[in-house]
Amino acid sequence: MTTLVADAEALLPDLVTLRRAIHQDPELGLHNPRTAAKIRAALAGLPLEWREGPSTSGLVATLRGGANGRTVLLRGDSDALPMQEDTGLDFSSKTPGAMHACGHDSHVAMLVGAARILSARRDELAGSVSFMFQPGEEGHHGARFMLVDGLLDPLPDAAFALHIMPNAPHGLVCGRAGPLMASADKIRVTVNGRGGHASMPHDALDPVPIAAEIILAIHTWVTRNVSIADPAVVTIGELKAGSTDNVIPETAMLFGTIRTLSARQRSAVQAGLKRLAEGIADAHGASATVAFQQGFPVTVCDADAVAFGERTVRALLGDEAWVTLGSPMMGAEDFSYVLEKVPGAMFFLGASHEGADWRSCCALHSNRMVLDEAVMARGAAVHAALATRFLAEGFG
Repeated sequence: MTTLVADAEALLPDLVTLRRAIHQDPELGLHNPRTAAKIRAALAGLPLEWREGPSTSGLVATLRGGANGRTVLLRGDSDALPMQEDTGLDFSSKTPGAMHACGHDSHVAMLVGAARILSARRDELAGSVSFMFQPGEEGHHGARFMLVDGLLDPLPDAAFALHIMPNAPHGLVCGRAGPLMASADKIRVTVNGRGGHASMPHDALDPVPIAAEIILAIHTWVTRNVSIADPAVVTIGELKAGSTDNVIPETAMLFGTIRTLSARQRSAVQAGLKRLAEGIADAHGASATVAFQQGFPVTVCDADAVAFGERTVRALLGDEAWVTLGSPMMGAEDFSYVLEKVPGAMFFLGASHEGADWRSCCALHSNRMVLDEAVMARGAAVHAALATRFLAEGFG
C-alpha cells in the first residue's frame, strides 16, 4: 500500500494546480459548472463512466475494475462559501463574496488524484469505484438531490469521504464510530404584538422584550431539559425588530440554528422550543409563530466502516497517523444523506502547515483559512487505499 503514497506524491503538482484553479474561481450552491468542467478536464482520457442529473451540476464517475465484485463510493464536495477572502494568497478568489473557506477545492483535487491512481490500477481492482463530485454541500442539500436524481443507483456497498481540517495536526487522520457531526436545523420565531408610540408602551404590546425573554429562556431550557449524553446546541444569531427609535413595532423575529446528535433529540428539541416560545408570548398577551427549516440529518458513521478505515490508515501511513475522536463535532455535513442509506464513514485530515502550531491556525469558514497543500497527496492515497482494500476484503 505504500506505493499508493508514492503515486499520490508524484501527482501532487497537478493536484496543487487544480486546487488553485478551483480556489481562484469559486462557485456557490447546487450549480458549479466551471468547477465541473475543470474536473472533467483533469480526468479526461481515463476509463470512467460519467453520470449527471437535472438538479445539480454534480458528477459521478465510475471506474469498473477487472473483477465484477463489490462497489465503493468516494465523495468530494465542490461548492464555496458566500464570504470575502482575506488570505492574501497569490491564488485568492477572483469572485467577490465567494471563497473556498471549507476546503472543498482540496477535496475535489484529492478525489481527482484518487481517480487517476486507481485508473492506472484498474485491472487490479476487485470491483467498481464511483467518484462523487458533489456541489451544494454548504446548506444546499446537494447530496440529497444527487440521490433523488438516481446518480448513486444502484447504491454502493460502502461510502467514504475525507474532509480537511486546517486547525489539526498536519497529516493526521481522525474519525469515530456513531455520530460524527450534528443535524442542523433552522428556527424562526415571529412574536406578534401591537405597535405604538415608544413613549406610551402601555398603549401597545411591545414584542421586543418578549423576544428577548424568549432568547434568554431558550438557553435555560436547553441546559435543564437536554442531557449532556445526548446534547443539543441552540443559538439565536439574528433578531429583527423595528424601524426607528420612537416606534414600538408590531412584530419581532428571531432566527437561529439547532444542532443535535440523534433523531430523537432533534424532534424533542423542536417540540420543546415551540412550546416555550408560544407559552412566553401567551403569558404576555401576545402570540408567537414558530417555524423550523429542516437541515442536514446527523452524520452517523458505521462502526465497521470506521474500524476498517482505522486499519487502512495505519497500514498505509503508520500507527501515528490515526486518532480516534473522543466526541462528535456540532458542525453538520450533507454526506449524512449518503450515510443514511449506505454503510460508511467520513474522516478528517489535518491540514495545518507542517511544523506550525496547529492550535493557532484559522479554522474552517474563516476568511483567513489556509491549508498545507502537501497533505492532498496523503488524502488522495487514503481515498485510493480505502477503495482498493474494501473491494478486495470488504469491512473485514
